[in-house]
Amino acid sequence: MTNDMPEPPLPRPTATRRIPIVVGAVVIGGLIGYAGVAGLGGLNTGGDPACRAAVDTAKRIAPLAHGEVAALTMASKPLKLPDLAFADADGKPKKLSDWHGKTVLVNLWATWCVPCRREMPALDRLQTRLEGPNFEVVAINIDTRDPEKPKNFLKQANLTRLGYYNDEKAKVFQDLKSIGRALGMPTSVLVDGQGCEIATIAGPAEWDSDDAVKLIEAAVKPSAAGF
Repeated sequence: MTNDMPEPPLPRPTATRRIPIVVGAVVIGGLIGYAGVAGLGGLNTGGDPACRAAVDTAKRIAPLAHGEVAALTMASKPLKLPDLAFADADGKPKKLSDWHGKTVLVNLWATWCVPCRREMPALDRLQTRLEGPNFEVVAINIDTRDPEKPKNFLKQANLTRLGYYNDEKAKVFQDLKSIGRALGMPTSVLVDGQGCEIATIAGPAEWDSDDAVKLIEAAVKPSAAGF
């Protein structure tokens, strides 16, 4: 991990190579809080009717959450995500709702986060493999200091398929944290075309693995997994 640390209150993960260990390190301290906030969030909102289909999708694909994506937490109550606001590579404003109608894997990453950096090539390969009219990886960088550092990282790593999105104020992290969906870094949320949570993971995953691809294909196109 570098010395370029973000401003509080963003947490720092413990660097590691294997997913189960990372997830344990990031989540153990906050797992109970995650469950509590998730439950309270559902109770307070009563559940968005538009998100019931996302919960049905989560239940249907839950048997596929094993192996490299075993750490995914499936949505159990309807939850519409905040309309996350960030910028594209040209500095133009973007929102999560810009992907309305498309299943999206929202990923928050930073160059100071070692597991994030290790995860990015897999996300790039996932984008290469599944990008299309029905799916996209939206990886949002939350470095709060040097805006050129994440761009240089992607360039040096030859990660060319991922679009570059950033939020220099890291508000997207706080927005997800406020609903119990961001406990550490990286954080990823699988979102349906209505902006509703299908599944969330705190920590990295091998997103280009057969396990991950099969699960996402099932979420996007049920017939792709024989469902």
